[in-house]
Amino acid sequence: MKAIILAAGMGSRLNQITNDMPKALVEVNHIPMLEITLNNLKNQGIKSFLINIHHKGEKVIDFLRSKNNFGVDIVISDERNRLLDTGGAILKAKSFIRGDEPTIVHNVDIISNININDLKACHLKNNNTATLCVRNRKTSRYLLFNDNMELTGWKNSTTGEFRWVDKDQKESTPLAFSGIYIISPSFADNLDMNDRFSIIEAWLQMGKKEKIMAYLDDSPNWFDLGTIERIKTAEKNIIDRENIS
Repeated sequence: MKAIILAAGMGSRLNQITNDMPKALVEVNHIPMLEITLNNLKNQGIKSFLINIHHKGEKVIDFLRSKNNFGVDIVISDERNRLLDTGGAILKAKSFIRGDEPTIVHNVDIISNININDLKACHLKNNNTATLCVRNRKTSRYLLFNDNMELTGWKNSTTGEFRWVDKDQKESTPLAFSGIYIISPSFADNLDMNDRFSIIEAWLQMGKKEKIMAYLDDSPNWFDLGTIERIKTAEKNIIDRENIS
């Protein structure tokens, strides 16, 4: 199995921390986010990675080189000239995604203990094109699923905006995306979009023909590191759990 780590974000919500540093190298308990994510996936058996870079991307390259790529194979997808958003990044990685095995896609600013092999088993068992990790948590934007956990739409609870896979869809369960998903080798080839676009737009479009399903994981060991306050919360929770154990 392979993994793509989306590490090209600007980190604008992290204020001055990311003025001279890529978000991927912001530390959580003195360990860069990228190192945490890489080691988590590596420890679950993944040895081949693609990492996209943009803001201060050369510092990510230097960091990986200083760590001997953590003993795994790493391909850099360079977006320093133009950020491609979460969907364009996947399209650019098309040649990496092709093959015989599915690919994990993991946001660099997410910490979790989701079992990647269980996610893969669910993905293969249901013959999905994409399987999206979701949670029951409060957010402003939700993915919507039917009783079979198939993607039916998206909603913004702040603005009241809805986007549907099928215009006749009505009843759906709202769940929050966890920043982790798995895709089949054909996924990028099935993208009917170009250049720079959101992966959510791609899911909604692809869901008309392909099977896009949810994988529900509500374990407490999940943290979004997108803001300074959330990093502090994650650090405290991680330390508290280490002390308990």
